[in-house]
Amino acid sequence: MNLTRTKTVEQSMRDTEEPGHKLRRSLSALDLTVFGVGVVIGTGIFVLTGEAAGVEAGPAVALSFVVAGIACALAAVCYAEFASTVPVAGSAYTFSYATLGEVFAWIIGWDLILELALGSATVASGWSTYFADVAKQAGITLPESIYSDGHNLVAAAIVLVLTGVICLGINVSAKVNAVIVTIKVGIVLLVIVAGLFFIKVSNYSPFIPPAGSQGAKSDPPDPSLLQDLGLSTGGPFGIAGIITAAALVFFAFIGFDVVATAAEETKNPQRDLPRGIFGSLAICTVLYVAVSLVITGMVKYDKISVEAPLAEAFRSVGKPTIATIISIGALAGLTTVMMILMIGQSRVFFAMARDRLLPPTFATVNERTGTPLRTTVTTGVVIAVMAALLPLEELAKLVNIGTLFAFIVVSIGVVILRRTQPDLERSFRVPMVPLVPILSVLASFYLMLNLTTVTWFRFFVWMAVGLVVYALYGYRHSRLRTDGADVDLRDREVAARSGNRR
Repeated sequence: MNLTRTKTVEQSMRDTEEPGHKLRRSLSALDLTVFGVGVVIGTGIFVLTGEAAGVEAGPAVALSFVVAGIACALAAVCYAEFASTVPVAGSAYTFSYATLGEVFAWIIGWDLILELALGSATVASGWSTYFADVAKQAGITLPESIYSDGHNLVAAAIVLVLTGVICLGINVSAKVNAVIVTIKVGIVLLVIVAGLFFIKVSNYSPFIPPAGSQGAKSDPPDPSLLQDLGLSTGGPFGIAGIITAAALVFFAFIGFDVVATAAEETKNPQRDLPRGIFGSLAICTVLYVAVSLVITGMVKYDKISVEAPLAEAFRSVGKPTIATIISIGALAGLTTVMMILMIGQSRVFFAMARDRLLPPTFATVNERTGTPLRTTVTTGVVIAVMAALLPLEELAKLVNIGTLFAFIVVSIGVVILRRTQPDLERSFRVPMVPLVPILSVLASFYLMLNLTTVTWFRFFVWMAVGLVVYALYGYRHSRLRTDGADVDLRDREVAARSGNRR
């Protein structure tokens, strides 16, 4: 079989209607928007603001969030076109199959499996720390032996609880997510409104600190690949600091692409998927900009806490109760991030199993819940084990490079599908093709270069392992290959019978 052979959009759509492999369509545009907000707003808003403002951009961090939001929007429009045109579970994996061929589809699917599983485990580890902190403020001290790296039983427990929720069906997951998102957005709005009363205009001066200014104390970060190649010297503040901070806070936006994995469970995907992707991205950008303006107005940028900027800002003005509420908000934020990443991971796994690149037993949909139960339970248990046993701090950076790689592949895929199937019905179209997809590729690649060299090395190792797995299993069992072989055999048999009759 030609390894670049693609799976047509029509084939992908037919697969969604197969008995036993059909997911239940029940999500609306509002559900998708809430999903997007649920997965994007996590620790980023509670932590990254401090490092970006105190070390890189000063009060101009608000502009950094805008720049990062625009970079995300470039990728978002590409996802919106694909997700509304090919509303099939699997997100970037499915899109790659329709444009770049099976090998690329496998690579991106393998990438997404790692990205979403590792992201879920990392968030679970952070959740356990916030949970212990909230419990301590309530007078309950948890022994560190149950929530430390290498033996994090608290992280494993929350993963298993959320796995149970996800197994109950996408409707239940959407309702639970909506309740928790309402709580955490309410807390973010509380931060914004309450913080307005403590803003000092003098803290905004200078709005863009000059290059070389003394910022908040922080350990110097590991050098990026760009710095190791001698193409960047780094350094805080100035216009360059705004761009550097944008590369940092960009990762607070990661997650909106997971909305596309729910395409097959959406009532009207052609209309609702673009709305869900853009709606969630717009809401999160506005909230991020507002929070950054409030915090840098409450505390001078060179005095801001890098580790816990929001909580410390309110403690500094004598409002420890709000600081405690912020910790609860972070806990709520991490809960929904974790749950939606786990849903996305199970759907990518399901889509690959349906194509037989992974064992087809994981492509079975439970009739009662309308979810891939075996996949959900299996991936949930694996993530729980990862959260309990692995040191995740360094490995977490693989989530970032994996996401950016997916952005690049989807952006390229939009251009390819426009050329190979120009007459395909598209309810949403990326404007100014190929300019916008090219800008998306360049923005994503630049951000990848800002990640560390060791992250790139680990990423290539994971991809190499994936290619070995594909060669040993995926290629041999691929539905596209085996079904195609069956069709060729039938054609030869028909031809032979015709020759005999003559």
